[in-house]
Amino acid sequence: MFADSVAMSRALTSMTLGFHIIFATIGVGVPLMVSIAEFIGIKKGDAHYILLARRWTRGFVITVAIGVVTGTAIGLQLSLLWPSFMQIAGNVISLPLFMETFAFFFEAIFLGAYLYTWDRFKNPFYHWILSIPVIIGSTMSAVFITTVNAFMNAPQGFELNGRTITSIDPIAAILNPATPAKVFHVVTSAYLASAAILAAITAFNILKKRTNPYYKKALKLTMISTLVFALATAIAGDVSAKYLAEHQPEKLATYEWHFDTERGADLLLFGTLNEENEVEHAIRLPNFLSFLSFGDFNSEVTGLEEFDEELVPPLWIHYLFDGMVTLGMFALGIAMLYLISLRIRRWNEEHPLLLWLIIINGPLAMLAIEFGWILAEVGRQPWILRGYMKVAEAATTSPHVGWMFLLFLGLYIILGVIGVRVLRKLFKNNPVELELEQRFPHIAKKDDGQ
Repeated sequence: MFADSVAMSRALTSMTLGFHIIFATIGVGVPLMVSIAEFIGIKKGDAHYILLARRWTRGFVITVAIGVVTGTAIGLQLSLLWPSFMQIAGNVISLPLFMETFAFFFEAIFLGAYLYTWDRFKNPFYHWILSIPVIIGSTMSAVFITTVNAFMNAPQGFELNGRTITSIDPIAAILNPATPAKVFHVVTSAYLASAAILAAITAFNILKKRTNPYYKKALKLTMISTLVFALATAIAGDVSAKYLAEHQPEKLATYEWHFDTERGADLLLFGTLNEENEVEHAIRLPNFLSFLSFGDFNSEVTGLEEFDEELVPPLWIHYLFDGMVTLGMFALGIAMLYLISLRIRRWNEEHPLLLWLIIINGPLAMLAIEFGWILAEVGRQPWILRGYMKVAEAATTSPHVGWMFLLFLGLYIILGVIGVRVLRKLFKNNPVELELEQRFPHIAKKDDGQ
């Protein structure tokens, strides 16, 4: 009934990570946005920003709850689906896995304190300070789990004799060459996607003719954040490319369909491959791959011809690479267009077309996250632990993985439906205007007067 256990193990892990990464991304980025909104509200004495922080926090709690379930599923599946990998690598990566769990509990403790101490301090900055540990916990959770993925790409901190692992150095494993670039890229892209999603929600409300100043301030804050984090993500992408060029050249060459080792290598955008693996219909930027790889337009870039065909990742990931970069540039362009519209009086920053572009940018930013994850994982193939163990060697031989796949698929469908319904009821039954009237009646009257 089902495919072989290796294929099903990969499918189940892919489905779990693909679902979990949505909530993990929101879990990393939203706390920062909440903290920024509350800080501005306190600093300016503006109740709109305070309410913004309150409402974002409520939605964040729901996504955290779902993320806990999916994150637990990943931990379970590592042991059940990849026992050979965990037998070897588990001894080395146990420290970052533990630290990731510790970071989550650290975040959860302060999130609880943050939630239940609104209006409890005479000086509101004391409440805002509680958001800082939440940001630290959520971000460090991403950092530690990313070091595990980095370790899989650049394993170090141990010696392997047959199936026996010795000389374990977990700190060296965490500080592997892939860690800086991967952590930088993961964190900045999570901040970008979260800001873009919050901006999309706000733009949708404005499009529905909700004219309260609350929405205008929310849109401005989220779009400025989108611009800042889009620029940071672009820098992170450049850092990642230079890491790949030096440490994983076969991965970069696959991303770019760079078959022949040469100096002054062209950067390929889009295009297709014919039956002879010749690139057609691509946009070529002369010498730019060399510059992207080493900061020198005439540097030599290693081509796929240098590697054993069995060790080359699937060539179709080039399309995902193009998609990820294109969506990142789209987010940057929309944010710049919005801010230009704010500056030019003749332009309307709330024009329906611009609002629709902002709305579309939200899910597209999350799609870019998914593309990036697939690139990272498939781009490492056929290795699960690069240079040491292949995916086929690491998977379980159990014939029941297919039934597990169906079980978890049902769980994720239920979680997704419940999450959407709860979030919808949470905000639909408690609109901004009503909450302003209840919590800040003087602000509500002022808004009505406008």
